[in-house]
Amino acid sequence: MSSESMLINFAIALPLLAALLISVTGRFPNLREAVSIVIGLVLLATNIAIYKQWQGDVALHSHWLDILPGLSLSFRVEALGLLFALVASSLWPVTVLYAIGYMRGHDEKNQTRFYACFAIAISAVMAIAYADNLFALFVFYEVLSLCTYPLVTHAGTEKAKQGGRVYLSILMGTSIAFFLPAMIFTWVISGTLEFRLGGILPEEFSGPLLSILLAFFVFGVAKAAMMPFHRWLPAAMVAPTPVSALLHAVAVVKAGVFSLLKILVFVIGLDRLQEIPLTDYLLYLAGAGVLLASLVAMRQDNLKARLAYSTVSQLGYISMGAFLATQSGVIGSATHIAMHAVGKITLFFCAGAILVASHKSDISQMRGLGRQMPITMVAFFIGALSIIGLPPTGGTWSKWLLLSATMDAGQWAMMVILLVSSLLNIAYLLPIPMRAFFPGEKFLTEQSKSGTAAVAIKEAPLPALLAIIITSLACIALFFWPDIPYELATGIFNEVPMP
Repeated sequence: MSSESMLINFAIALPLLAALLISVTGRFPNLREAVSIVIGLVLLATNIAIYKQWQGDVALHSHWLDILPGLSLSFRVEALGLLFALVASSLWPVTVLYAIGYMRGHDEKNQTRFYACFAIAISAVMAIAYADNLFALFVFYEVLSLCTYPLVTHAGTEKAKQGGRVYLSILMGTSIAFFLPAMIFTWVISGTLEFRLGGILPEEFSGPLLSILLAFFVFGVAKAAMMPFHRWLPAAMVAPTPVSALLHAVAVVKAGVFSLLKILVFVIGLDRLQEIPLTDYLLYLAGAGVLLASLVAMRQDNLKARLAYSTVSQLGYISMGAFLATQSGVIGSATHIAMHAVGKITLFFCAGAILVASHKSDISQMRGLGRQMPITMVAFFIGALSIIGLPPTGGTWSKWLLLSATMDAGQWAMMVILLVSSLLNIAYLLPIPMRAFFPGEKFLTEQSKSGTAAVAIKEAPLPALLAIIITSLACIALFFWPDIPYELATGIFNEVPMP
């Protein structure tokens, strides 16, 4: 095994090792969770080492298996995949830390299975991030769907099972009905599925068939939550909050928008994408999804449901940037993958902390909660600012890059949609911490009369609280130091040639 392939193999294998050790140490919770955190940190260090190699223009490649001519399981480091891998490996140990407080505080069952499936999901994410071709990406895309199903149905209730059925039927159904045929057709006409900057489709392939192929790819990647195949995401909110954080920030939805970007840039090609009439319609569909999901989010009283529809809207930003079919649009979308991940995981962490500490899940019940859970509600405020795209948080930069991309492309309607959606983000996110800290004199008077003010509510358990503090500080840090996400986003179009 060459040193060039060892780092990639190590990044994919480490979480699998964690899953094995978690299963073995399941009877010893402290040891089990220590294994998760330590291996998570080692994985992060491995991806940082890969990043250093990438900066030095070292081509990293790992070949596993040849299936057929032009069809193999192989992996390669390039900027977009490295960005995704760094985001996921940065947030995995933090999510495990949070889960320790949440799962114990909420007295969840089957915690060993939870941590093991979580680790397997991260392994699938690493394989997706470093996939060198469409076949490898598809295989591990499906693995990710299967290994997250037990996490969605973790509670074992009928509601959880129903949510799991919706989750798996949409994700697997679309990938088999659309993604798989599109991949096979691409292999037949191109003779390869290897990712190449500029695309792999033959020059003579055009017309209605090209539009159909594009549609099959776009709707086959349902993890990107493009309407109308977005229902799996709200349905999956039956899962414990650490799983919601995994779905919305670390793995599943990010695997979706990452796969979409990868296909559009490295299979279709941006120049070809600009020539396809369907591209404009998909751009308008993504824009409509941004606004419609924001409007639906405003009507949700359940906090996790509101955040779920917020995620559908934010993923629309990334899809919109991709369908602009410009380098600046892709750079904005790639940067937003990182910025949204940190902001949204902070909001979900806060939602879970509120549930554990106060047993409240509806926003209407959270008025005045800021006085009892000040750290959590300040963190929620910071995460909300990042999702909205306001200083001093990292979301400012990705929103700015996307706005600039719409102006560069002359897509003024999309620019207006981004601005209006930011106002809608303010409307459905900021009132939550504002009312928590400033509930109003009438509320305080009624609370005093009813005696509910005497009910003791404290912050969530310390591990969960530490994770919340880490991610909220990361939102701010990314405002002052956005260099790495931006460097990797711009590096997409400066590939290291294969030896």
